[in-house]
Amino acid sequence: MKWNLEWLRTFKAIYETGTLTAAAQELFISQPGVSLHLNSLEAYTGYKLFDRGSKKMTPTEKGKMLYNFIVTPLNKLEEGEKQFHKRSRQQRCTISVGMCFETFQHTLEKYIPTLPFNLIIRFGEYQQMLQDLDNGLLDLIITPHKGTQPNLSYREFAKERIVLITGMNTEILPIQSLLKKRELKDAIAILKQGLWYSTSADMDHLLNFWRKHFGEHPDFSPNFIVPNISSIIRCLSEGEGFAVVPDFLCEEAIRSNKIKIVWEGDEPLENTLYFGTRENTIYQKEVELLENLFIKEWASK
Repeated sequence: MKWNLEWLRTFKAIYETGTLTAAAQELFISQPGVSLHLNSLEAYTGYKLFDRGSKKMTPTEKGKMLYNFIVTPLNKLEEGEKQFHKRSRQQRCTISVGMCFETFQHTLEKYIPTLPFNLIIRFGEYQQMLQDLDNGLLDLIITPHKGTQPNLSYREFAKERIVLITGMNTEILPIQSLLKKRELKDAIAILKQGLWYSTSADMDHLLNFWRKHFGEHPDFSPNFIVPNISSIIRCLSEGEGFAVVPDFLCEEAIRSNKIKIVWEGDEPLENTLYFGTRENTIYQKEVELLENLFIKEWASK
């Protein structure tokens, strides 16, 4: 095993800036990435290279020796890079964002070619996104759930209404009549006889809708577990069945007469959507640009 040149560049940046945060900003990488490089270098050398204080990283004697040994060669390499590498006019930073697939597809996707920075989109479960945000692996998340991490802040920007939908081939007048007359027991019996769709990543919509409007936990499992809500909508548009989804994700399919809403409930179930960020992020300008794009899209719906 050989040491990595990036470990040395990160070590030099920490030594010269004094903190992991400043080094991350200088290198345009995440703070956890800086920590990983330093830990790898210390594991390789077998020496502790910095004493980690609350406000500053203080080099140890071994750290000073290593810096003195590598600083001149690294400076020469960096100067060579400036001379021989054709740089873009402006250094592009990289922003990592977490959200569900459908939110990305319906809001941010069309703006990607216009962004003045690099962008990495990650999909996954909300709890994992919260952890990744807190650990510095994500810079922004779109979430209906708040975490308890003290380093994170949340800003409300939109609401989504959770609705019961079906395909155009499904007869819904008997169900709607029973629901209107509040004959919930009979309506539930008919609904349970139908085919149900859900996604593997998020069953919360179905569970929360059923509990709020029917006052019980759904005692059945969906017949079809598909990758995402877009898949559900395409499947329903070709056949029969039911699903519970956010309204903004199916607006276009409803306008196109591919699916229809069965019921929203007497008092619709709504989720508040938040921008989740870390306190004092070094990418505040880039994050605000992305947030404004989301707000623009929601305002147009």
